[in-house]
Amino acid sequence: MKLEPWYHVAKAVALPPVKLWFTWRFEGLENIPARGPAIVACNHVSYLDPLCNALAVIKAGRRPRFLAKDDLFQIPLVGTALRGAGQIPVDRARSGDPSPLLAAETALRAGEIVVIYPEGTVTKNPDFTPMRGKSGAVRLALATGAPIVPVASWGSQAVWQKSGKGSLKFGRPVWVKAGTPIDLSANLDRTGDGLALRELTDGVMAEIAALVEDLRARYPKRWSTPR
Repeated sequence: MKLEPWYHVAKAVALPPVKLWFTWRFEGLENIPARGPAIVACNHVSYLDPLCNALAVIKAGRRPRFLAKDDLFQIPLVGTALRGAGQIPVDRARSGDPSPLLAAETALRAGEIVVIYPEGTVTKNPDFTPMRGKSGAVRLALATGAPIVPVASWGSQAVWQKSGKGSLKFGRPVWVKAGTPIDLSANLDRTGDGLALRELTDGVMAEIAALVEDLRARYPKRWSTPR
């Protein structure tokens, strides 16, 4: 496959340092289907999250294909690697542009795993709980019949934010948990119903929020604040 070399390069360069630096805990990876299409819908608390979620999907035996903001594709070498690894650019300034979802739909129909952040950006909530989600993940599920796997990360919020001092303290725990897949096949006739899309999206976000709260409640207290 033409894209494979770049995927393996990115996997070999980016993931090993991350795996060694943090103390990882993965739960529920059996909920990520071993084969066939699936939409992995994640919370977003840090710019480290794509590496966290990529590692989780790879540990589950699958290859992740991300919807990523197009700014990253403008960075020399990084953009080349992202394109070569088959990642999907999203121009957030063009909110009505259908091309990212169409590319994601094509990937799902080919049996791939697509990773999406329904919030569209790192959460602005001061307690790092998920914000209201956009309907893209639900629309993809209704268009393709693929299940949505809710996934939560916790611990990465202390590491890398848009502003402020992050913490790269060695050994920091970063936890990732995948929940039970959400099957929306009973709602395939509701694709054009805006209220239904909102209701289903809120349901997906509620599942992600429940996973976040579970991780936060069990996360080691001594690591709860950046230092």
